[in-house]
Amino acid sequence: MATSVEEIPPKTRDKRPPRPKKSNGQWKVDGTEPLNKNEIDKAEDNGLNVRARIEEVYAKGGFASIDPDDLHGRFRWWGLYTQRKPGIDGGRTATLEPHELEDEYFMLRVRIDGGKLTTEQLRTIAEISNDFARGTADLTDRQNIQLHWVEIENVPEIWRRLEAVGLQTTEACGDVPRVILGSPVAGIAADELIDPTPAIEEISRRYIGDESLANLPRKYKTAITGHPSQDVVHEINDCSFVAVEHPEHGIGYDLWVGGALSTVPRFAERLGAWVAPDQVVETWLGVTEIFRDYGYRRLRNKARLKFLLADWGPEKFRDILETEYLGYRLADGPAPTKPVTAGDHVGIHRQVDGRYYIGVSLIAGRASGTLLSQLADLAERFGSTRLRTTPHQKVLLLDIEEKDLDAVVAGLDALGLSSRKDLFRRSTMACTGIEFCKLAIVETKQTAADAVAVLEERLAGIDLPHPISLHLNGCPNSCARIQTADIGLKGQLVTTAEGEQVPGFQVHVGGGLASSDRDEAGLGRTVRGLKVTVDELNDYVEKLVRRFLAGRGDDETFSQWAHRVEDEELV
Repeated sequence: MATSVEEIPPKTRDKRPPRPKKSNGQWKVDGTEPLNKNEIDKAEDNGLNVRARIEEVYAKGGFASIDPDDLHGRFRWWGLYTQRKPGIDGGRTATLEPHELEDEYFMLRVRIDGGKLTTEQLRTIAEISNDFARGTADLTDRQNIQLHWVEIENVPEIWRRLEAVGLQTTEACGDVPRVILGSPVAGIAADELIDPTPAIEEISRRYIGDESLANLPRKYKTAITGHPSQDVVHEINDCSFVAVEHPEHGIGYDLWVGGALSTVPRFAERLGAWVAPDQVVETWLGVTEIFRDYGYRRLRNKARLKFLLADWGPEKFRDILETEYLGYRLADGPAPTKPVTAGDHVGIHRQVDGRYYIGVSLIAGRASGTLLSQLADLAERFGSTRLRTTPHQKVLLLDIEEKDLDAVVAGLDALGLSSRKDLFRRSTMACTGIEFCKLAIVETKQTAADAVAVLEERLAGIDLPHPISLHLNGCPNSCARIQTADIGLKGQLVTTAEGEQVPGFQVHVGGGLASSDRDEAGLGRTVRGLKVTVDELNDYVEKLVRRFLAGRGDDETFSQWAHRVEDEELV
């Protein structure tokens, strides 16, 4: 339901913040002169333009024909990164130049806004994986699918196949609006408050690939959910809309701005504004344009929206949004209600139409072209043509008839996909790691798979009060959200008692999000000197879980326990 708006006189819209003493590269304050090489490259040529050169020059001339400025910059606007050259250990990550780390192969990220897939689309990705990517296919925690070992010569054919079924890689990476996280159960959940699909689709249709938004200070992440589980980790996105019921205006969205993790984690903040469904797209555009126009561009490590929000505060940010970009006041609104169910959607759930969806766990998002093809086959065998990816590296099969549930679950089990609430499989996530990532220091995917297998065997029969999340990241950048996990592991080299440097992790414990069904939002606790080697990981996690079970108070969660106990309990 739309709400009446309070018009703002034009003269108010023309107000500008005072000029700072030192330039931060803010376009509306300092002008648009580029202040570093990244900004120079973007000013010289919009990243979207590189597609023509890929198709007409580089795909024909091969890797050696690629201009370095395109290779290390503009390629990202089309979802392409060079991957890590095999055999380079983590100790050399910080000592080698990018061209020394990179191979002549690419990671290609398929953009899946809202996580919506048909079986035809999934099968197309599977075929591309097997034909051009050595069978690789990983589900990310941003609802994308990533392929590896892609050669530049094959990229035009990959694009042709993807676009023939309505998929794209446009702005899957780069200083642009990245994939829009959406509730994986949008339009199907029986308990959904509002379906965000129209807003997601309109933003994608109108603004993805729009040159006016294709030069932001850095990456820009969006999340929209209409489900009460708040299943899109809105607290760590740049711009998020979370369904809420307004006492006067009905169901709309609560607006959150300025979240991100990486090496300087910061949770998003509520602006206190209620956004009507028909205001979502223009509000999103306003927030995005604020980032474009006022975001800090002088230093890359200060160029995320979270730094601007930290300096301005939510009140000023909202005022600038309303006066300079919207031209009207948004209604004040209430905060969303704390969720009472988990937002990963694992298990069997009834749809609004009486059919069911089944959420399944892959271990740390690792899949393959063959597995994706088998999953599409299984869905179609039981009359389903719709699937969803999730922000938790999970997959949902939609539209399953009640009579077929047991058979589908059995089929999923046969593929190694679990729809049960396993001890660790369900709650373990991992980034790409040293296998392909040039920033990584340690291996993550196989380490996560090994940990799940060992821990579920050792702790079989243990009654956990809730899943304990285990997130593994190959470097400090937190692609796997380590600061928001019960046990978050940041990859680094660890010195053993014998003085040898080996792969390992710094440990964070007790993290959580406001959208968790257990705790308030909070970053994980870091205990000085608490590091484990990869070989010690399983013993450490087992010990920590057993200590938690032995020492927790009534109804105390792992996060609460981890923040309460002395350091000695955590080492």
